[in-house]
Amino acid sequence: MKYLKQFSIIITISFIGELLHHYIPLPIPASIYGIVFLFLALLFKIIKPEQIKDSSNFLIEIMPIMFVPAVVGLMDIFNDIKNKIIIYLLIIMISNILVFMISGLLCQLVIKDKENDNE
Repeated sequence: MKYLKQFSIIITISFIGELLHHYIPLPIPASIYGIVFLFLALLFKIIKPEQIKDSSNFLIEIMPIMFVPAVVGLMDIFNDIKNKIIIYLLIIMISNILVFMISGLLCQLVIKDKENDNE
């Protein structure tokens, strides 16, 4: 029953993201709305991490399986994208480097902030 309750919370937040995507005319995916809503709910302690911890861990564990349909979709359209594959790979590499750099900087800021709080 615990897992059903945790998945229900996650699915409800995902549904709220879908509703926001439907009613707010911005080109933002529903999943992003859902993630932001979940972040805010956790930040303002509307939802406690313990309330979704086990189901979240399960979803993280099976995440690689969730990429299989996307890879199959790429295989279906490979003939369409093979002429621009170098551009796509370059964009992927640059965006990954930017994500690594920004994530590292944010981690350093959080660590410094926690060290300042402990002093």
